[in-house]
Amino acid sequence: MNRTDPTRPSIPFRIACDSLVALGNATRDGRVHFAKNSDRPTLEAQPLLQQPRLRHAAGRPLRCTYIEIPQVGETARLIGSRPYWCWGFEHGLNEHGVAIGNHTIFTKDAVSGIGLIGMDLVRLGLERGHSAAQALAVITSLLSEYGQGGSGFADKEWAYNNSFLIADRRTAFVLETSDRRWAWREGRDVASLSNHMTLGTDWDGSSPDFIEHAVARGWRDANAPGRFDVAAAYRDTTLVPESISSGRFERTCSSLQQSRGSIDVAALRAVLRDHHGRLAPSTDISHLRPEDVSVCMHAEPVGTTTASMITAIPGDTAEPLVYWASLGSPCCSVFVPLLLDADIPTAMALGDEQPADDSLWWQCKRLVQWVEVDWLNRLPPTRQALDQVESRTAAEFRDALAAGDLARAAAVSRAAVDGVLGVVAPLGLR
Repeated sequence: MNRTDPTRPSIPFRIACDSLVALGNATRDGRVHFAKNSDRPTLEAQPLLQQPRLRHAAGRPLRCTYIEIPQVGETARLIGSRPYWCWGFEHGLNEHGVAIGNHTIFTKDAVSGIGLIGMDLVRLGLERGHSAAQALAVITSLLSEYGQGGSGFADKEWAYNNSFLIADRRTAFVLETSDRRWAWREGRDVASLSNHMTLGTDWDGSSPDFIEHAVARGWRDANAPGRFDVAAAYRDTTLVPESISSGRFERTCSSLQQSRGSIDVAALRAVLRDHHGRLAPSTDISHLRPEDVSVCMHAEPVGTTTASMITAIPGDTAEPLVYWASLGSPCCSVFVPLLLDADIPTAMALGDEQPADDSLWWQCKRLVQWVEVDWLNRLPPTRQALDQVESRTAAEFRDALAAGDLARAAAVSRAAVDGVLGVVAPLGLR
């Protein structure tokens, strides 16, 4: 990897990501809904990795992105979205109905040493967690033992702290970390995370020395009245302007509240595609106004949305699990439904640092680059064509599941990929 000097820029590179969750009491069908936008370097391919349930020799070395840890005896079947150069995932779903996503956050603790990066912890939580609570325990125990550290980028030497949104069939957890320490809260109805600490006095648990550490560093008065406020003590606003994440966080929170009781996959697609209510996203981040950094990001060097996922996790374990995947920017892509128990289309698993015709990620990237030349004239017809693919796919996939025909449902997924390629091909972008 060709990285720059490990200097801390005044405004860090690529710091975004947004996740949302709605528990069954807030959704249309009573299922837990989870969604995430992964915001990364604009040309960093993020293909999908599908992994079957595997048995291992417990204790043998497992190589993560930078360090080795002991392997466990069995890992779960899963689908995860993986920046091509690293071992871990930005987000994913496993066979037990556990979904996880991570986010860069800024705290007063520097990340110390080389350990597990946030994306490693997402994958490890998915591989080892049979429930959201167990995935929470996996991540926090590994964080305590190995720490988080090592660059989260292929081309920059920059480590960062992470927050995580973890959900399963019935509940969800917000987990916010600072070096080897953490605090968490169980979900109530809806929750959203962006790139800052959100826990206040509403936390439910923490690492053993979480409060003592803040007091020792002078971030909290030992005699201060009231319950310990996590963000007030730990959040760092000196490195990154609050506007970079505040607008996106307010937008996702507002969308969840307004849709409470009727949240479904279609509603979450709209949130992940949001350009702050505009057709064309603002690309003027010189003043770093909240409205200039939208949920669907086109804001280099702050970040670009390069992959997205949505899942509606059924309470009934007999029902199939579906991972809705969008590769590239969701405003110029299609959410393809994928069965966790069926092979994913090959084109969705391909992609590295070089553009490739057989990679759906790179084809979607070429499409958004074409649209970016003239948003107002190119996005509407492009979105119309993609919407036809997406609506047809959703209807046919729903019908196949209703009939219990999983083979047909998998065929619909493959046809959706062909549909996206059919939108790209006439433009001559290869």
